[in-house]
Amino acid sequence: MRIVVSGTHASGKSTLIGDFSAMHPEFEVLPDPYELIDGAGDEPDAGLFLAQLGISARRLLEVERGARVVAERGPLDFLAYLAALDALGRPSRGGRSIRALELTVAAMAHVDLLVVLPLSRDIHAPDDEDPELREAMDDALLELTEDPDLVGGARVLEVSGEPAHRLAQVEAAIADLGGS
Repeated sequence: MRIVVSGTHASGKSTLIGDFSAMHPEFEVLPDPYELIDGAGDEPDAGLFLAQLGISARRLLEVERGARVVAERGPLDFLAYLAALDALGRPSRGGRSIRALELTVAAMAHVDLLVVLPLSRDIHAPDDEDPELREAMDDALLELTEDPDLVGGARVLEVSGEPAHRLAQVEAAIADLGGS
């Protein structure tokens, strides 16, 4: 079972993955690609998002069918950030470059379950978390998850509610897919 947990920053991804991995130590956790970039700056820009898209896509391409993996963020997250930069009129290199799209499509073909955490009023992020970018990314991500060419054969599951309820929704989806 290859799972990707997607959502804008401060949406509860890390909490959900932590809760999930505590119950399922047999799953390998792939961290947020941001953690794998040396010297990443504080200001998000198109270059940073493209680098993270590449990392997230390459690691999904390397995961074999039948592996038990849960990844914090996938390439759709970074396409959404690039689209958000465009929507906000911030400098970007175009959120839908051919190479970024091709890489995303190829990587998403290796995902069984895409768990999406839409923005919640229950999770508040401080102003230094760029609420404008956060909301624009959320809008873009939800739109991208409706494109069957981008999500491939992955089942898309939007989860909401308290952490325990989110986890229960993921557990039910995994059972439906025959993964537990």
